Amino acid sequence: MSESLYADRFCGLPITPITRRRIDNFQRNRRGFWSSWIFMLMFVLSLFAELIANDKPLLLVYDGGLYAPALFEYTETTFGGEFETEADYRDEFVVDLINEKGWMIWPLIPFSYDTINQDLPVPAPAPPSAVNWLGTDDQGRDVLARTIYGFRISVLFGLTLTLISAAVGISVGAFQGFYGGLLDLLGQRFMEIWGGMPMLYLLIIMASVITPNFWWLLGLMLLFSWMGFVGVVRAEFLKARNLDFVRAARALGVTDLKIIFKHVLPNATVATITFMPFTLAGSITTLTALDFLGFGLPIGSPSLGELLNQGKANLTAPWLGITGFAVIAMMLSLLVFMGEAVRDAFDPRKVYR
Repeated sequence: MSESLYADRFCGLPITPITRRRIDNFQRNRRGFWSSWIFMLMFVLSLFAELIANDKPLLLVYDGGLYAPALFEYTETTFGGEFETEADYRDEFVVDLINEKGWMIWPLIPFSYDTINQDLPVPAPAPPSAVNWLGTDDQGRDVLARTIYGFRISVLFGLTLTLISAAVGISVGAFQGFYGGLLDLLGQRFMEIWGGMPMLYLLIIMASVITPNFWWLLGLMLLFSWMGFVGVVRAEFLKARNLDFVRAARALGVTDLKIIFKHVLPNATVATITFMPFTLAGSITTLTALDFLGFGLPIGSPSLGELLNQGKANLTAPWLGITGFAVIAMMLSLLVFMGEAVRDAFDPRKVYR
C-alpha cells in the first residue's frame, strides 16, 4: 500500500528504500517541510515580478488591437500620440488616448522597482497608503515593488553562487581526497593561505576599482565560497578510496575519473546536499551586507541591503527598516529550516516516530 502511494506521488518512478526513508524524514520535519513550500512559492512568484509589479499595463486593447505592454515595447504613435519613443502609460495624455478607443488592465502593483510616484501627498519617503502599500523610499519609489524585485535578485544570486561553488568545491575535494599525497598536501596549504585572506575587504577594494554588477560580484565571491565544500567531500574520498569496491574497480581497469564521479562521489553527495541550504543563506547575507555598505549592486538596483541602508538613514520612516528586516529575517529563517529538514532527511540515525 505504501509503495503504491509513493509511486503515485512521484509519477511512478522507482524509489529505493533509502530514498523513501529520506523523503519520510523530510516530510515529518513539519517546520522544514512547510518552510520549503513557502520559500518555493515566494520564489516562483518573484520570478514573475514583471507581472505583479510594473508601471506598464499587463493587457491593453486599443482600436480593436490587443497589446501586452508588460512584455513588448510600443511607441506612443501606436496609440495616436506624437512621439516615436516608448509610450509612457502613466502619462495622462497617453491614458486619455487609450481610453478613447480601448481599455487597460494594470498589474496588482502599478509600480516597477524604479518607478517614482510623482503624485505623493507628502514629501518622500511617504508612509504606507492605499496606493503604496508599504510606503515609498526617499526617492519616491514603491517599497513593495523594490522588495519583490530585490528578493528575486537575492535568491537568484545565492542559488547561482551556491551551485557553481558546489561544483568547484566538490571537484577540488574529490581529487584531493582520491589521490591524496602531495596533491592533497599542496591543496590544503593553498586553502589555508587563501582562506585566511579577508574576503569582505577584498570585495570592498575591488568594488572601488571596478563598477560592480551582478556577474562581477558573483565571480569575486566565487573565489572564496567554493572552499566550504572541499572539506566534507575530501573527508568522504579519503575514507572511501581504499575500500574494497574501489580496489575492485581499479583491478577491472576502470578509469580514475569514472571511479571518482560514478562510484565514490555519490557517497559524498549526502554531506554536500545538507550543506547547500546554509551556503545559500550565507551568500544572500553577504550580498545584503555589501549592498548595505554601498559596495554591492549598481546604484538604483532593487536590493534588500539598500533598503536597510535607507532605513538607517531615514529613522523617521520606520517602514523602510522594518520591511527590509522582516523580509531578510523570514527568508533566512526559511532557508535554515529547510537546511535542518534536509540534514535530518540524510541522517541515517534520525528516525521519526
